Amino acid sequence: MNILDHEVILGLFRSNYLFFILCVFGISFFATFYFIPKVLWVTKEKNLMKTINERSSHDKLVPNFGGVAFFMVLVLIISILQSVKTTYTGNHLIVAATLLFMVGLKDDLVISTARVKLFGQLSAAFFLVFSPELKINSLHGFLGIYEIHEAMGYFLSAFIVVAVINAYNLIDGIDGLASMAGIVISLAYAAAFYASGNPYFVLVSVCVAGILFAYLRFNFSRGRNKIFMGDSGSLIIGLVIACLTLKILALPFDSKVHYLNNARLVYLAAVLFLPLFDTLRVMILRLLSGKSPFEADRNHIHHILLDLGLSHFKASFSLAILNILVILSFILLSKYLGHDMLVLAMLGIGGIIALFFQLLRKRARQMKRVNSFA
Repeated sequence: MNILDHEVILGLFRSNYLFFILCVFGISFFATFYFIPKVLWVTKEKNLMKTINERSSHDKLVPNFGGVAFFMVLVLIISILQSVKTTYTGNHLIVAATLLFMVGLKDDLVISTARVKLFGQLSAAFFLVFSPELKINSLHGFLGIYEIHEAMGYFLSAFIVVAVINAYNLIDGIDGLASMAGIVISLAYAAAFYASGNPYFVLVSVCVAGILFAYLRFNFSRGRNKIFMGDSGSLIIGLVIACLTLKILALPFDSKVHYLNNARLVYLAAVLFLPLFDTLRVMILRLLSGKSPFEADRNHIHHILLDLGLSHFKASFSLAILNILVILSFILLSKYLGHDMLVLAMLGIGGIIALFFQLLRKRARQMKRVNSFA
């Protein structure tokens, strides 16, 4: 592509912003819709089915290679965007996604150890954190901290990447939950990037939403077209969400969006509320029970809703709505409260939600005991 062609494309992009957003969403959606049936055919021909364990909320074998389609579509979209405007982040994201895809695919085929997964996540984080466009040099006043040392910025970035990937991976426990949560998060980020004038990251966010909207059709299928995203899918989507999170933190303090200038880390916690809240909650419960915080169990909030009799769709949709309400609460409160009061208000909201789910947990256990004697 010569310089003239490149400038023409950039000019078209600037003058047709919404058109490009719709194009990226459409390509992501229909490409995912096209690839998933192909993946299903291969997995069934080779008899590559997800095994059932005692914590599973499913009683039938289902292919868990949705991540293969996710990976192909993500690479396709990023490659298209790179042909229009080359960015460090795009190149780094493709490399990091490829690493995590291989780790996740191995785990979907043959269960991997926690060390292998962590090594893969740290390797992916390494490529992301050294992207100049994702460099974190400030906490924007959180806990009174503004500028931070470069080394601390890299460490914090790596921690965020690993934490977000794992938190997102952990909520992939019932049909629709991880995808609905991913849609809410990616669209919230898309709105923030749109308002702050970052078109490249708007399109990456919209790409994630398009992939997950298409995946929902197959994930909720009750017939032969049903598929899970698997670890390969949840790790890749978690990685992209982590990348978008780093970019939000890397935006200048004088952002055009008021809620990005007031307790930005709290804004990120609000957007990522569902995966972060559920992960912290189950880890605390495990520690209080004398168990390892990494020991798998059925204490996740989606398990509570299932035990209360909700369907997978109703449980997932309810939790997605909860995440939206938390985000809207933050945006509304940020208009009227200063930094410290906003932090306290959001902590209060989190505490109320935690108490609410504890009450629901007790109710679910009572119902289970009554049903066992019936």
